[in-house]
Amino acid sequence: MADKRDFYEVLGVGRDASTDEIKKAYRQQAKKYHPDLNPGNEEAEKKFKEANEAYEVLSDSDKKAKYDQFGHAGVDPNFGSGFGYGGAYDFDLGDIFNSFFGGGFGGGFGKEDPKAPQRGTNANANITISFEEAATGCKKTVETQRIERCDECDGTGAKKGTSPETCPDCKGKGHVSAQQRTPFGVISTSRECSKCAGKGKIIKEPCDKCKGIGMVRKTVKIAVNIPAGIDDGQVISIRSEGNHGINGGPNGDLRVSINVRPHPFFERDGYDVWCDITVTFAQATLGSEMFVPTLEGRVKYDLPAGTQPGTVFRLRERGIPHINGRSKGDQFVKIIVDVPKDLTEEQKELLRKFDDELTDKPIAFTEGPMAPNKKNIFDKIKDNIKGEK
Repeated sequence: MADKRDFYEVLGVGRDASTDEIKKAYRQQAKKYHPDLNPGNEEAEKKFKEANEAYEVLSDSDKKAKYDQFGHAGVDPNFGSGFGYGGAYDFDLGDIFNSFFGGGFGGGFGKEDPKAPQRGTNANANITISFEEAATGCKKTVETQRIERCDECDGTGAKKGTSPETCPDCKGKGHVSAQQRTPFGVISTSRECSKCAGKGKIIKEPCDKCKGIGMVRKTVKIAVNIPAGIDDGQVISIRSEGNHGINGGPNGDLRVSINVRPHPFFERDGYDVWCDITVTFAQATLGSEMFVPTLEGRVKYDLPAGTQPGTVFRLRERGIPHINGRSKGDQFVKIIVDVPKDLTEEQKELLRKFDDELTDKPIAFTEGPMAPNKKNIFDKIKDNIKGEK
């Protein structure tokens, strides 16, 4: 752990950096150290992976909060023994039901029958994938915590070798009846049994592992199929992989929030992809055969002669696949013309001769009748209309 650099330092941002600032800083680092731009450079590859790890944590609000509080120990699952029984962290087992089921045994379940089957609540997880993985789909393993039946007592809550006993007050019904005389006669009422909290059972010797709750919190790893075309911020729901149900009720679902790392070259717009391609002045003027990077590899494109800076051309169906559909978006390529710098005197002279030979020149707003600091014929007509001299 000691040899890991601070994630904020890796991306070159302050601890108060916004989400957009973190994203922008990552794109700069990723583009600088991308393996495609630094073939065979092990140091660049190392820094690229380092930037990916930093962005994965700082772009996730939950992981960022843990990192800000505990440093690398808060986001590294291999650090310490984690959250679990017998681990480095201690917590109230009754809090399991407060956070996952809306209440604990003894506190009741609102107006619901504590003995009735109840569906488990949903568990939540986050996963970060690359731009390419979001476009093509992938299989990932997500790690999360969820509530499961205690394997020590098989969910009974009673110590191994013992069993819960029927409540002597309610005789296992979970509620007791009472009668009250009123001026209108005898009224019978039913209320939750206070001795067993409506469960109908009493545990005299609680399980050492779950402390009588019958449920424990566990860290599990679950395989997730991420469909092609998934976008940043979307959520995948995996049925029955959430928190365990109560009294035989079904399990909840696992909701996986998808975080997509920005790409150093491509920008996503719905199902379309945009990128910039830089060409030389000569290529734009004379035309050129060039190869354009796409999500499926490079494709050949014939750049027409006389292409102007800022021209955008389209590569059909080279974008992002529609989720659960057959069609794909397009790729749009914007042409950036590289203006040469630091020319030699000979090169400058050649350009001057080239410029002198041009017959169709754009108007230069420096000297002449159309100069901004001089009035043209239209200005003079306006002046005459206004009676100005």
